[in-house]
Formats: sequence, structure tokens, C-alpha cells
Amino acid sequence: MRQTMKQPAADDITRIRQSTLISLNREAKNLPLTPGKITAKLSGAYLTIFKGLGMEFDEVRPYQAGDDLYSIDWNVTARTGEAHTKVFREERERPVLMWVDYRQPMFFGTRGSFKSVVAAKTAALLAWSTAQHGDRLGGLIFSENQHDELRPLRGKTGTLHFIHRLSNHSAWDEYQQNQQHAGKPYDIKKAALEQSAAQALHRLRRVTHSGSLIFLISDFRHFNSLAESYLAAMSCHNDVVMINIHDPLESRLPSAGHYRFSNSKTNIDVDTHNQKTCDDYQQQFIQRQQYLKNMCRRMGMFYLSISTADELVSSLQSGLGLKR
Repeated sequence: MRQTMKQPAADDITRIRQSTLISLNREAKNLPLTPGKITAKLSGAYLTIFKGLGMEFDEVRPYQAGDDLYSIDWNVTARTGEAHTKVFREERERPVLMWVDYRQPMFFGTRGSFKSVVAAKTAALLAWSTAQHGDRLGGLIFSENQHDELRPLRGKTGTLHFIHRLSNHSAWDEYQQNQQHAGKPYDIKKAALEQSAAQALHRLRRVTHSGSLIFLISDFRHFNSLAESYLAAMSCHNDVVMINIHDPLESRLPSAGHYRFSNSKTNIDVDTHNQKTCDDYQQQFIQRQQYLKNMCRRMGMFYLSISTADELVSSLQSGLGLKR
């Protein structure tokens, strides 16, 4: 008789439960992603506002006094000999796209929960807020081995479908199976990590329409110049929010002592008595954060940094500058 491997239960620490993501519906009411309620801090000392809904073409009619000169349709005007102007109307909805990173470095955590769990919760909160506002929700959930592309859907059905894919992506099983097979190495090369991120951004860019609101949820490790070029192209005609998930240990080494860290296969001994080593480690994290902030400033994107130890809803409210 063939034996089947029993799937480990989700615990919301190393693996997210679908029921947990569904229950975030109530907390999402504190994240109203509507134009005028968001005054998000661009990575700098100044403020900006999400563009929100765009305008779409409705009709061409004869020019009337008071019409915007920039809206004149010069082709029709030349053809008819009379001035005509383009009339636009407000779009009824705005596509909201989530780009969620489930690559190997996201399956790490020393406080709170894994970065991947925080990423899933963040995406679910924003997804529920999208549904409550009546916008369409889509996106891409990716790892080194699987890219789940979700076309934008409206309402609760689309959100539940997105949540199901968040909690049942193959990356969760791959991590658990890797932990159970201690003799099998699991070392994804840097090139593979860079390629998967760039490919995921390329696919997202291909299905993105102008005026979309895009949330990038990742630790943004192994991000190459190709990925940055795709980001630059998307940010020209869309609101892009970069949400950087990190663990406290990635920002600062613990107080002086001898520590052993393990992933069930490899043990690493760390001596933090050397202050210079600790300072250099912290400086590397600060420089990485500044690099991402500068990139966002250059491309006109929003930047949020969230720790796995933070209270998530409060961090999103503060980071997005939400007006209560």
C-alpha cells in the first residue's frame, strides 16, 4: 500500500491558514484605499497622493465656450472645419494588482512569523479593502518554481479566489517538504532568484493597464537591473507601492553573546561580542533600505517598510498615511 505524506497543519507562523486570511475582512475596513483618503509618504520629506480613478474617452462634440483647449480633437476639427473637443468621463473602477513574493528568502523569521506569512496577510488586507471599494483585484503570486497569474475580478468572489491562491501556493509545500528531507540540499542560486523576480515583474507589466494601483510585497532581495527596468516602465502610468517585509534579525544582530541559528539542516554560530561586526551588519541593512527608498523616489513610487514584529494594520495605516 502506498503511503501518502501527511501535510503539516498551518499555524500562521511558518504557514498561513486560509481561514486567517478570510477573517481579515473586518480589519480591512481600517484600510480605505480610496482617493483622497490616502496621503502616502513618498520616500522623502514630502507628501503625494494616489492618482485614484482615471478618465476614459466618451465622445467628441462641437467645441463649447469654457472647454479645455487641450481637449480639442484636432483631427476631427481639421476634417469638419469646425472646432470639436473630446469629452471624458471618470472610470467606474480601478484595477488593483498584487505582486506577492514567495521565493526562498521569504521563508524566514525570528520574531512574529515568517516574512511569507506577513506578506500573505498584507496582500489579503489590501485585497479585502479593494473589494470593499468596488475595484477589480488581480495580480501575480510567484516563487522560483511557480507563477500564479490572476486576472482582475470584482467583488468578494475575486477576493476569495485570490486568498485561496495565497494560502495554497506550491511554495508552502516545497518549504515544508524541504524541512522534512534533511539530507536533500535546498539552495536556490542567486541567479535563479533574480530571474524569477524579473520574470514576475515582466509578466505583471504585460497585463497592467494604465491607471492601475500596484502593490509589490517582498523583501526585495536579489533584485537586478532588469527587474528595475520593468519597475520603471510600470511606474510611469500607474501608482506603485513597494512594501518591504523584513525580519528584525535582518536589521540588527542580537546583543553581545554566542548564538546558533538553524534551518534544520545547517547550523550557523554567530559571536556578536565584536561591536564593529554588529555595526557593519546594521549599516548594510540601512544602506539597502536607502537604496530602495532612492529607487522609489527616482521612479515616483511609494515605499513602506514593515517588520515581522510590527502590528500589521497599524503599520499599513501609518505607512500609507491613511486619513481616519
